[in-house]
Amino acid sequence: MALRLSITIKIMKPVKPNQLIRACLCVLLILVSQNGFATNVVEGLRVWPSPSNTRVVLDLSAQPEYSYFTLSNPTRLVIDLANTQSNFDLSNVKSTSKLVKKVRYSTPKNKNSVRVVLELDIPANTEIFALPPTAPYKNRLVIDLSDKNEQPQQAVMTSDRSTRDRDIIIAIDAGHGGEDPGSIGPSGTYEKNITLSVSKKLAEKIDKEPGMRAVMTRTGDYYISPNDRPELARRSKADLFVSIHADAFTTPQPNGASVWVLSMGRANSELGRWMERTERHSELLGGAAEVIQDTASERYLAQALLDMSMDHSLTTSYDISKIVIKELKDVTKLHKKRPQAASLAVLTSPDIPSILVEVGFISNPKEEKNLNWAKHRQRLADSVFQAIRQYFKKLPPDGTMWASLSKAEKRTHRVRSGESLSLLAQRYNVRIKAIKEANNLRTDTVRIGQVLTIPST
Repeated sequence: MALRLSITIKIMKPVKPNQLIRACLCVLLILVSQNGFATNVVEGLRVWPSPSNTRVVLDLSAQPEYSYFTLSNPTRLVIDLANTQSNFDLSNVKSTSKLVKKVRYSTPKNKNSVRVVLELDIPANTEIFALPPTAPYKNRLVIDLSDKNEQPQQAVMTSDRSTRDRDIIIAIDAGHGGEDPGSIGPSGTYEKNITLSVSKKLAEKIDKEPGMRAVMTRTGDYYISPNDRPELARRSKADLFVSIHADAFTTPQPNGASVWVLSMGRANSELGRWMERTERHSELLGGAAEVIQDTASERYLAQALLDMSMDHSLTTSYDISKIVIKELKDVTKLHKKRPQAASLAVLTSPDIPSILVEVGFISNPKEEKNLNWAKHRQRLADSVFQAIRQYFKKLPPDGTMWASLSKAEKRTHRVRSGESLSLLAQRYNVRIKAIKEANNLRTDTVRIGQVLTIPST
């Protein structure tokens, strides 16, 4: 039935111009409400599969009004978007997810809405939330799906910390991923792609070293919250957590690599404070639901870290950082010659030494070009590996194969001024008699420059 609208305006006295404008606007609003008008537009859709879940993201021109429900036989998730029209062809969307078979449109509730249907292979847990515009994205509707029957993912271990002669486990964290591209270079290079490439090359070097093994927080292009990355390392019983990033700043001039450790307070540099802000920005880009729900949670662990285990982790992190910097200076320019500190969620593991390596400034055109060069990325990975290897060769964790080999090897010591047998026995935790027997000494006297064999404890 056609709708007819009749409006009669009776003028009792002369009308002022502003009153006439308001009256016309009221008429237009009535016409719009009667004839219908979609105020939002579907501009795109992306599917981000990961080993444990799948994220589907709808790009929209405005904040969405939505509702959803599920159907079975076959399993489907149906999302209704009110006051919305679509300018995006869903037939072009390809899914490699083990959860999402297909995404399509269906008959909407009315002509001013859009109905999107996700055909699922299996029943899934669903979490849906909207995100405000955050460059480079506009408004988004995020759908997180996970297998209802899948148990929490546990790392597959060939050995345990309680097992003798186990491998040294290095957790490698490729920064950003999925919805969060990280910093974007002048030529359009995404940080997330650089970090994944360097991380894979580093993992390959570690896995080739007998007695060492790498685990990666992400192996593909998907998002992981900064707060979740240390937990993945903990599940793997890692001895060291290394997060790989490419730096950026508001101007193109800064360049060079740097290494960061956790600061329990305010960052000790302007760049550090910039990194703290951009980490929060990455959480919003990635659509971290827990951050949207509780904006005070980003430093939730700060107070709990003040214990002895954290003190040990911080000390070890700093020592490893110094060796990494020493190795990096042979392959690239350094931005800072000493480890830097910032309050970054990705480093807040109280029981695992953790460092963040910035392999260069992607915001610098020259360094962006270098980072796009595979040979340069390999050199960066090699230098980080050599630093890690050097540290653990000197101080292997208890129970590892390297620790057993270290004990079996004969140690030597060159006597320096002021040193005595009693001092050396105390330092190496061995008996004076054992040192004398190992070196065929008949007296307690030693000479400056004399090389002594130090027996194992």
